[in-house]
Amino acid sequence: MIKPNSLESNQIANIDSEKFDYVVIGSGAGGGPLACNLALEGFRVLLLEAGGDDEPCDYKVPAFHARASENEALRWDYFVRHYDDKTQQERDCKFSEEKDGVLYPRSGTLGGCTAHNAMVLMYPHNSDWDYIAKLMNDPSWHSKNMHKYFQRLERCEYVSRWKIWSRHGFEGWLPTNQANPWMLWRDKVLTKLTVAAVTESRRMMHPLKRFFLGILKFIIRFDPNDWRLIRRIPEGLCKIPMTTQHGKRVGSREYIQRVREQCPDKLVIRTHSLVQRILLDEHNKAYGVEYRVGAHQYRADPRHKEAVVSETKTVCVEREVIIAAGAFNTPQLLMLSGIGLREELEKHEIEVKVELPGVGKNLQDRYEVGVVTRLKENIPLIKGMKLRPPEPGEEPDPQYALWLQEKGPYTTNGATVALIKRSSSKQWDDDPDLLIFGLLGNFSGYYPGYAHDITRDNSRYPNALCHKNDDRSDTCQENIFTWAILKAHANNKGHVTLRSSDPRDVPDISFNYFPKDSDGSDGEKDLDSVVEGVETVRNILEYCGDLVDEEILPGANVSSRDEIRQFIKDQAWGHHASCTCKMGPQSDKMAVVDSRFRVHGTTNLRIVDASIFPKIPGFFIVSAIYMISEKASEIIIEDARVNAS
Repeated sequence: MIKPNSLESNQIANIDSEKFDYVVIGSGAGGGPLACNLALEGFRVLLLEAGGDDEPCDYKVPAFHARASENEALRWDYFVRHYDDKTQQERDCKFSEEKDGVLYPRSGTLGGCTAHNAMVLMYPHNSDWDYIAKLMNDPSWHSKNMHKYFQRLERCEYVSRWKIWSRHGFEGWLPTNQANPWMLWRDKVLTKLTVAAVTESRRMMHPLKRFFLGILKFIIRFDPNDWRLIRRIPEGLCKIPMTTQHGKRVGSREYIQRVREQCPDKLVIRTHSLVQRILLDEHNKAYGVEYRVGAHQYRADPRHKEAVVSETKTVCVEREVIIAAGAFNTPQLLMLSGIGLREELEKHEIEVKVELPGVGKNLQDRYEVGVVTRLKENIPLIKGMKLRPPEPGEEPDPQYALWLQEKGPYTTNGATVALIKRSSSKQWDDDPDLLIFGLLGNFSGYYPGYAHDITRDNSRYPNALCHKNDDRSDTCQENIFTWAILKAHANNKGHVTLRSSDPRDVPDISFNYFPKDSDGSDGEKDLDSVVEGVETVRNILEYCGDLVDEEILPGANVSSRDEIRQFIKDQAWGHHASCTCKMGPQSDKMAVVDSRFRVHGTTNLRIVDASIFPKIPGFFIVSAIYMISEKASEIIIEDARVNAS
């Protein structure tokens, strides 16, 4: 039997002699900024990252974010199930029989998933925070208080400082920008597509609301992070803010690097360090962690077969252990440490230290689908684009040459315009739940090789949706455009469970798409909302009918509402996994952490990542994770001062 809290003789020999106040596990949007903030406050922090510290060109160039998610130096490949039902799951052409799942890209590198995400930073809905405040009876989580954390982290570079009513942050560590609108307006094809989206956005709103929101949006230039819009729960067109600076990606990694240079004696970073368990004493007080040293130890790493025999080390802490390993790995680590559902732990012969049945449960995500079109005209903006860095000695493509000057489409994430919509299942004062945005290229979800296929027209293949394209022609297809539909606040609840007690094994992950309650309502409502998203895109396509040659996906043969529903059930995907160690009062047996991020039934152990949300927030989750990282920093520093007094 594994004894999570007994140190064998070889482990005792490898106890780290260095002293740390805090150990933070994971360097993504939750753990990276938290470690930095604690170090800047004067605490000695050890930041453990299972991946490396590579910075390939795919990382730097915003338009290459899909390539970054498939770059071997950065990626971890999870294969997940959307359905437990085998027949339904196999209808998804992205499903791999060999892997028994659908690719779910994660990042195993310094900066976590901020190293490969699309850099979108959209403020969460105020109701996300108000729900937590009410659930936890903790007013510090109220939206009026939470906004200060966004201001604290943001360094807004696309709004003038004198526009104080926007309530942007201008002194934070995370730069935000928007794409230069003149790139879009100089392109006649993209202009037509945008005008069509504007027409649809005006059609779907009440005339009075359309009038007042139109005035407000003109004043604030379609900024979804402007407090005046956030408060009014807006619908309609918006420009997407991105975490970029000087045309390059910015995320947790850059903050970590800066603080490491500024405070080298306070922030210690150890990469290629896979934590395999939290060390708890007989009172369930966390006093350290045990980790493996070596590259490619985790089996989601595509190079895991290259891993050599690793050394196991133990490090002890003076104050706390903070887990920020993400929605998949945080519950896995808790279970490996003896915290979780008793039956699950005993099945793998793990000693039960704290019985918390909610660990790994409540897995939530958004639903996404793509409507892919072929246009009659090429998009001038992407002429000659290769969407890759030049090979040694090769002349760069025109857009890459512009990127070197901090200009052009490679400085963006490829999203041209976005439309926020409230589906008909929502009340007039509910949050909008659909985000529809235009993307350059062909995007229909994640599967091995998808990043290459983004630049290709696969419609000539029998299985056009996700054909593993062997065409290695060098330039992009210049007339393919995708409308991606994102459904927020979905109702699916899946699970993360152990495959084995080996910390190198990837857990079993199932999302339970479109579930049915006793009345079958929640999953059906989600499905109907996504159908509305597809119908909205088709309305947009009608407004620019002279520009569209063909709808490749779902395609003209998918026309009735039932056919659209089946297409969505078969082909939907997501990439914002969350909620697997949910926050809740101690009276809730499925809750894992309290409102101060402390793991129930333990001391000196906290979680600060996407897993702690009771419900998935907003449209793009990274902003909410950055915000809780700032809040957790404040709480932990406050607690340290109280304990020191």
